[in-house]
Amino acid sequence: MIEKRGHAKVTTEGRWTYLSDMDGVLVREEHLVPRAEEFLAELRDNGIDFLVLTNNSIYTPRDLRARLERTGLDIPEESIWTSALATAKFLDSQRPGGSAFVIGEAGLTTALHEVGYVLTDRDPDYVVLGETRTYSFSAITRAIRLIEGGAKFIATNPDATGPSVDGSMPATGSVAALIEKATGRSPYYVGKPNPLMMRSALRRLGAHSESTLMIGDRMDTDVHSGIEAGLQTILVLTGISTQESADRYPYRPTMVLDSVADLIGRTMDPFGEG
Repeated sequence: MIEKRGHAKVTTEGRWTYLSDMDGVLVREEHLVPRAEEFLAELRDNGIDFLVLTNNSIYTPRDLRARLERTGLDIPEESIWTSALATAKFLDSQRPGGSAFVIGEAGLTTALHEVGYVLTDRDPDYVVLGETRTYSFSAITRAIRLIEGGAKFIATNPDATGPSVDGSMPATGSVAALIEKATGRSPYYVGKPNPLMMRSALRRLGAHSESTLMIGDRMDTDVHSGIEAGLQTILVLTGISTQESADRYPYRPTMVLDSVADLIGRTMDPFGEG
C-alpha cells in the first residue's frame, strides 16, 4: 500500500536526505523488518545521506551499531543519532563546559563527557534525566532536591513507557512526571517530538529541511517532530501507529507506506509516481 496525503505533489531539486527512526521502522523487537537492509543498501548505492534516529538514550552509537549488526543491518556509528547526543549538543550550546547530575546509562553519560561536561551531584547546572533499566529511588530523590535547589531540569525524551519481553515498562517520561510532580518544575524534553532533535540531525548532515524526509512508525513523535521541523514525512505501518490510529490525529504524514520495503526502487524520487 502506498497512500499519499497532504501535498498532492512533492518535488525537490537535487537528491533527498533521509532521517529514519530505528525501532518499528528498520527493526522490530530485535528482528529485522523485511527488506530493511535492501532499503539502506539502495540509499548507500545512490549516494543518499541518511541518519538513523532513536529516542532511546541508553546506548552509545557504538552499542547500537553492534545491536543492529546482530539483526543484519550494517550502519556506521556516524549514521546513528540518539536523544542522548542531541541532549549533549543542546547543553553544550546553552552552557559550554557546564555540569550535570545524570540519571541514565552510558549513552547519555558518554555523550555529555564528550562535550566537556562534568558529572556531579553537588550544585550542578542541570539535572539530566535519561533512560535506564534500573531507576534508583535515591537518585530520583537527589534529583528532586537538586532541582529544588536551583538546577535546571532536562529530560532526553518524553516516552512514558518502553518495550520489554514481558510488556511495557516505565520510561523517561514517567519518571520525569514523578519529578515534576514533586518539584513543580517541568523538564525541557530534547528528543522527539521536539523538532530540536530533527534540526540537530539536519545540522549533523549539513542538510536542509526542504529536501529532507523523516520516516517513522509513530504519529505522536516521528511524524509530529518531522512536520514541526519542516520535513516531508512518511509513516510506515510496521510499528506503533496503525492506519486507524493515524486517522485520529489532526495532522497528516505526506505519505503512508506498509514498510520501508515500499521505498525500494524509488529512493531517489520517493514521492513520485513510481
